[in-house]
Amino acid sequence: MADRSVERPWADLPRDLAEHMRPHLDEVADAMILEIQSRVREYDRPGDGSYSGTLRTAVERVLHHFVDRVADPAGEPASVSDFFRAIGRGEAGEGRSLDAMQTAMRVGGMVAWRRITEGADHLGVAPRTLGAVGEALMMFQDDLAAAAAEGFAQAKAAVAGEMQRRRKRLLDLLFSDPPATPEAIADLAAAAHWPVPRTVAAVALPPGAGDGRQPAYPQDILADLGRRAPSLVFPDPDGPGRAKLLDRALRGTRAVVGPTVPIAEAGRSIQWARKTLGLVERGVVEPASGVIRSVEHLSTLILFQNEDLVTGLAELRLAPLAHLRAGQQDRLAETLLAWLQSGRNANEVALRLHVHPQTVRYRLRQLEELFGDQLMDPDLRFDLEIVLRARALLADGPGEHMIPSAKAAVGEQGEVVTFRRS
Repeated sequence: MADRSVERPWADLPRDLAEHMRPHLDEVADAMILEIQSRVREYDRPGDGSYSGTLRTAVERVLHHFVDRVADPAGEPASVSDFFRAIGRGEAGEGRSLDAMQTAMRVGGMVAWRRITEGADHLGVAPRTLGAVGEALMMFQDDLAAAAAEGFAQAKAAVAGEMQRRRKRLLDLLFSDPPATPEAIADLAAAAHWPVPRTVAAVALPPGAGDGRQPAYPQDILADLGRRAPSLVFPDPDGPGRAKLLDRALRGTRAVVGPTVPIAEAGRSIQWARKTLGLVERGVVEPASGVIRSVEHLSTLILFQNEDLVTGLAELRLAPLAHLRAGQQDRLAETLLAWLQSGRNANEVALRLHVHPQTVRYRLRQLEELFGDQLMDPDLRFDLEIVLRARALLADGPGEHMIPSAKAAVGEQGEVVTFRRS
């Protein structure tokens, strides 16, 4: 009586059927190997004895395990499953797909079924039992195919993980200070399967950019979003169509692209990109609708390269405004900057500030009284424009202004200068 605790169709098979099959296994194995090699080109390797030996081992293990399962349906199938997981891992390691192996399994199953049906008449196997054998054979094939696919996926994941780790190490190497040697870059790039470009642009992203789902960047982009300062390296950024490709890859992300540099200078590109990103987050650089490029904000980067120096210069040059109320400081500083930017033309200043020309002239008279001959000195006018530009940029940021307050300094003439932060 069949053991109903065992999964069908194995439970429906007569146990003595296995003993009728065993004497014919070598013959069936030969027929399966011959058919597989004739119908699956990848398995026809006449000059490769080791490969033929592996094929025979696989076929014989499958046949013997199938018969063992017929004899004992409750037996443990782990050994043959592990064997096919190893085959799947091997196929992935060789860079092949599972297509050939799955075709070979179907061909082998067809040969096995043909031999079973041919012997069924001699053994007097009932149709119902024959149907159970066929169902068991198909289920057995499915189990082996699933084991191979699992091993294949495991190997692929392991290879992808190792490749990702190599690419992250390559990113670190490109950003290293001092710069890495071309030989070191070439060796690690080869291990990471990354073709070494002539030029690159580094991309800085805000912290937390990698907290969500990892974007599907093009394969030639080196990416590490898991680091404290998420970064990318984009090869050949000035090539045909490359700028649009980068824009599409970064769509929906606040990202700053550093300048295009030789690959050995990738560290300089990321430094520029991160500095620009910091200014964007402070509101100094106005975020664009798309990707922000450092080279479009070079004057601002220069201006904020050393803010202590700019602050010190502001304390010195804006000393004449120190005694005024905050509102007066703002209006006169705005007017003075517009006057310097418009070639000292009062009418142009009025258009820039959207005020009446007479109002501008009144403010300019105040500025002449406050600054005196300083406004006639080209060098001092240059200094004033620097500090007023910096002040205007910071004044547009959220809660951060570079106007003297809370901090006191002594000007050229001994005046106390205070900078307010509004």
